[in-house]
Amino acid sequence: MAHEEHRKAAEHHENAAKSHRSAAEHHEKGSHDEGHTHSKTAHEHSTNAHELTQAAHKKSQEKTKK
Repeated sequence: MAHEEHRKAAEHHENAAKSHRSAAEHHEKGSHDEGHTHSKTAHEHSTNAHELTQAAHKKSQEKTKK
């Protein structure tokens, strides 16, 4: 169902935000390697959220066409 993809996308967005905050905190402390790791994780969550959102929108559009 489309709402399930939206829910999962929201979770990924939340996780991305947490990772971005962690990355910023590490960069401020001078732990650039750790900050970079959190930045990569944030990017992965953002990508997953984007893909799930696109799938949900596609399903919603297909339902409205029927």
